Amino acid sequence: MDFARMFERATPLILAGFWLTIRISIVSLCLGMILGLITCLFRLSNLRVMRFLAGVYIWIIRGTPMLVQALIIHFGIPQVVNLILKAAADGGDFTKFTFTAFASGVITLTLNAGAYLSEIFRGGIQAVPVGQSEAARSLGMTGFGTMMKIVLPQAFKIVIPSLVNQFIITIKDTSILSIIGLAELVNKAKVYVGSTYQYMETYLFVAACYLVFTSLLMLLSRFVEKKLKYSKK
Repeated sequence: MDFARMFERATPLILAGFWLTIRISIVSLCLGMILGLITCLFRLSNLRVMRFLAGVYIWIIRGTPMLVQALIIHFGIPQVVNLILKAAADGGDFTKFTFTAFASGVITLTLNAGAYLSEIFRGGIQAVPVGQSEAARSLGMTGFGTMMKIVLPQAFKIVIPSLVNQFIITIKDTSILSIIGLAELVNKAKVYVGSTYQYMETYLFVAACYLVFTSLLMLLSRFVEKKLKYSKK
């Protein structure tokens, strides 16, 4: 095994894939936070329809493999849309609908992150003492105002460590997206291995990249947890 040769030749390729991994993780987590918060509010809603929709979404996402979800989004949905467009064109020309690998990856990761973040947010909201909401309502604040100004700011502080953990999970989940051709870290490693057959050296390098970055995020999570504990004293 020649680690030095692999490191010299593979580093530019691996770093390009790693940068894409970080970008798609950040975009997906930001969108996932929005989706997760909306889903969480649906779960806590007094309307049965909203609770039902949120429950079905979480049930489907948490109950099916992300690999299958990525394949359905990248290949299945465009196929169905193109069949509809073809029928609407009635034999005429139509523009085929497709997803780029990046778009499919963002949708897949966002849907997954949103489902798990909704439960994280729900736990954070329910951890805020009920008395604070009751006090705000007694002062004339609306339910929406109480949630936005009193409950959510405290809930976000509670769930920050869990958000960091979800970011770590999302980064590792990007490796699954190599199946749809996304040029992320694992995909770039496969390209390099396909031409050099340096399996052990290359995949150890990839594992080290993931390990270093996720370790930094774990340290960040612990630091945040200590700060939050200190601020509560």
